Amino acid sequence: MNLNSRIEAFTELGNRITNLKHAKKESIFTHASQNNAWFTPPSVEAALSGISHFLRAQTLQTWLGRYQLTDVSKTVGIAMAGNIPLVGFHDLLCVLISGHKAMIKPSAQDNYLVELLIKWLIEIEPGFANRIQIEERLNKAEAMVATGSDNTSRYFEYYFRNLPHIIRKNRSSCAIIMGEEPADELQKLGTDVFTYFGLGCRNVAKLFVPADYEFSGLLDSWKPYEEIINHHKYANNYDYQKSILLVNQTPFFDNGFVLLTENVNLVSPISVLFFERYLDQADLQQKLRSHEEKLQCIVSVKGWYTNSIPFGKAQQPDVWDYADNVDTMKFLAAL
Repeated sequence: MNLNSRIEAFTELGNRITNLKHAKKESIFTHASQNNAWFTPPSVEAALSGISHFLRAQTLQTWLGRYQLTDVSKTVGIAMAGNIPLVGFHDLLCVLISGHKAMIKPSAQDNYLVELLIKWLIEIEPGFANRIQIEERLNKAEAMVATGSDNTSRYFEYYFRNLPHIIRKNRSSCAIIMGEEPADELQKLGTDVFTYFGLGCRNVAKLFVPADYEFSGLLDSWKPYEEIINHHKYANNYDYQKSILLVNQTPFFDNGFVLLTENVNLVSPISVLFFERYLDQADLQQKLRSHEEKLQCIVSVKGWYTNSIPFGKAQQPDVWDYADNVDTMKFLAAL
């Protein structure tokens, strides 16, 4: 199977996802939510839409044109996360389209969707059948791509220390507010906060705001997302986190479905958003530098801040936007 055949297969997979009939989608949504209560229909829909976005022939050709791929084929282990639907698919795409074999350990939280897309891919191109293995143990892999928490990453680093590897850790994202954003732009920011219930590394978990910033307009602009509180697991987190803030007498803002509290940390609990006030641009830059090793992406209105992306775009990465900013394809091309 040559590169063009692989591109054609993944392009057809993208077409299949795009053209799913309503009844088939409903069945997929039901099975996914039974497997993981966080995987609601909107979450699965967002994940599938994101994948179909970059499974386009021209996009794949442009992306792959940046690399010198060889005919060398290694067995690459992929330890997948399961925090949001199909979060491990990009690694699978990279391994297979670069010509390697994939030895996969899906997360127990996301095995149904991963295995479904593998099934479709093999139906489209049977040549992939002997290039994909689903395994409980990855000890026979010749290289590794693993995603986990800061704790599991230490295990991965030790266990796969003698193999070429990419080991990813916890990351999160932040938003920069300058204080003059119109309500419609702040509403777009809500997409970056609430999509996937805030569980993804590209979800905004921290706001940097001017020293005199008032939050009432921001919280009002997020009213279209208020139905999130009807999800029982999210609501349980909201109630629990609010009770902790009250018991500890920690000041916070509350609009009935998200809690904002001042905190220097980058990663906030589900249903909570941390904020930090900055005095000027120099102060803001210093605060961002202190978190740079843990930042996945930064959002600002229309992407005004250097190296940031516009509000509402955090969950719409391109195929060349790599997790932890580590070029997976460059790594695979060098094996």
